[in-house]
Amino acid sequence: MSRGLNKVQIIGHLGKDPEMRYTPSGKPVTTFSVAVSRAWNSADGERHNETEWFNVVTWGNLAEICKQYLVKGQQVYIEGRLQTRHWDDKEGQKRTSVEIVANEMMMLGDRHNGNNHAQDEDATSAEQTPASAEDEFPF
Repeated sequence: MSRGLNKVQIIGHLGKDPEMRYTPSGKPVTTFSVAVSRAWNSADGERHNETEWFNVVTWGNLAEICKQYLVKGQQVYIEGRLQTRHWDDKEGQKRTSVEIVANEMMMLGDRHNGNNHAQDEDATSAEQTPASAEDEFPF
């Protein structure tokens, strides 16, 4: 049996401060958006810019780290997997959302302290903070 691969890596800037809440069992979950911009020249030499927005979800210790250290405008590296959620809104309309469930985060640019790297498993150095992003997901 072959295994699939669902892995996403982005570098961008936070669109707003992270928001943290807790599941009914007390597990922290933090959400935030990241803007990733790219620029290119068309065949006629015209410069183009495009920004893609990604919704990011973090769980457990990683959620707490993101809430504590990340702020709007900060550059960040995120690694995780894509997840699609489906639900019905208040009017009964079907809605879909694609988000990145992060298992690794690294603060880029200005570093507020020496610990700028966090991931959810295999922490092997003082700069890596263990966190579990996969233990519980209420969706």
